[in-house]
Amino acid sequence: MEAGAPPPLEPSPLPTFAEEGFGEKFLRKTRENPLVPLGCLCTVGVLTYGLISFRKGNTRRSQLMMRARVLAQGFTFAALLGGMVATAIKSR
Repeated sequence: MEAGAPPPLEPSPLPTFAEEGFGEKFLRKTRENPLVPLGCLCTVGVLTYGLISFRKGNTRRSQLMMRARVLAQGFTFAALLGGMVATAIKSR
């Protein structure tokens, strides 16, 4: 067997990244997966409307909105998982 060059004694330096604030990170993540913030907004909107209906005594509308909230949360969770899978596939 032929001997190649010996492995380097010093490990390769790790890449450095610029400091990223909350706003920059939020915008970057929103651009990467825009469905998650949209799902969160829908969930909060439906929840708020359901609570207002509950407060007014409209129990039928309140129950309908709570079911819609569960659907909106499911959409948000699916968007989150889809974004994670897409990021994992893209990083390969």
